[in-house]
Amino acid sequence: MPAMTEPKLIAGNANRPLANAIARRMSMHRGMNVAPIEVRVERFNDQEIFIEVYENVRGEDMYIIQPTSNPANDNLMELLIMTDALKRSSASRITAVIPYFGYARQDRRTKARTPISAKLVANLLTEAGVDRILTLDLHAAQIQGFFDIPVDNLYAAPVFALDIKHHFRNRLSDLMVVSPDVGGVARARELAQRIGAPLAIVDKRREKPGEIAEMTVIGEVTGKACIIVDDICDTAGTLCKAAQVLTEHGATEVHAYITHGVLSGPAVERVENSVMKSLVITDSIEPTELVKGAKNIRIVPTAPMFAQAILNIWNGTSVSSLFEVDTLGPIYEGLYTGN
Repeated sequence: MPAMTEPKLIAGNANRPLANAIARRMSMHRGMNVAPIEVRVERFNDQEIFIEVYENVRGEDMYIIQPTSNPANDNLMELLIMTDALKRSSASRITAVIPYFGYARQDRRTKARTPISAKLVANLLTEAGVDRILTLDLHAAQIQGFFDIPVDNLYAAPVFALDIKHHFRNRLSDLMVVSPDVGGVARARELAQRIGAPLAIVDKRREKPGEIAEMTVIGEVTGKACIIVDDICDTAGTLCKAAQVLTEHGATEVHAYITHGVLSGPAVERVENSVMKSLVITDSIEPTELVKGAKNIRIVPTAPMFAQAILNIWNGTSVSSLFEVDTLGPIYEGLYTGN
C-alpha cells in the first residue's frame, strides 16, 4: 500500500458532466491530471446492472460521484453495486459523493403504514460499504442522523449569495428573500442574512394532497424584487403559484434560487410561462436539453465546491470552512468577479 494515496474519482451514469467538471477543478488545485478512473457500467437483458472497474484501487481513497436522481432506483443501484465492487477490490476508503440525495423527502412517517425510505437508503449505503457521505442541501437535515458514518452536508446558500451579489449588485437594497412555505424558513433566513435582505413567507394551505387551496404572503413585498429560495423544484406548480401571488401582492419582479432542479413533467413549460424572470438551479442533477434551452432557467456550477470538499476530506482539513464566503469566494472567483 502506498504511503500517501491520491484521491481517486469514479463516476456512475447519473451525472457524468458534473463528475468531469469536478475532476477538472481538482486537476487545477492539484497541479496534476485528475480524471475519473475507467469503469464499465452495463445492463443485462433483464436490466440487471453489471460494473467492472478497469484500474487497480487497492488501498486507494475512492470518491464515487453519483446523484440518485431520475431514474432514482437505477442510479441508486449503480451506486450500491459500484461501492461493492470497490470494497471487494480492497479500496481503503469509499466516499459516496451524492450531489442530490434521492428519497430524502421520505424522512418521517406522515401517516400510518408508510415507510421512512431515507433511513432505508442510509442503511443500504452503509451496508454496501460506504465509509463517508458527501452531499448537498439534504431535504431534511436530520437525515444526517440516519447514518452511523460521517456525513458532510454542503449548502448551496453561500454560492447563491455570491451569485445574487453579482447579478443584483446595483440593487441589493431592493431585494427580499421569500420562503415558499413555513418549513423552509430556516433555509431562506440563512440566505437573507448572507445578502442582508429582509425575509417574507408564503404560507400555503392544502385541502387535499397535491392541491393548494390558498396562499397567503406573510410580510410586506410591495416594491420589492423577491427571491424565492428552496431546496427542490419538482413539478414547479407551487413555485409558479407563489411567484404569481407575490406579484399580486405588489412585488416588482420574482426570481427563484432552487438547489435541486428535478423539474419533472410540465415543470419547464410552467417556469417558462410563469411570471418569474429567472429560475436559478445548480447542476447537482444533470440538466436535460429542455432545461438548458429554457429562456429563464440558469444553472450555477457546483463542481468548484465539490472539488474543494473532496480535497479537504482527503487531506483531513475542514469541510465546514466552505460554508463561509471568505473561503468559497476565491474558489468561484473566475465566475463572480467584481464583487
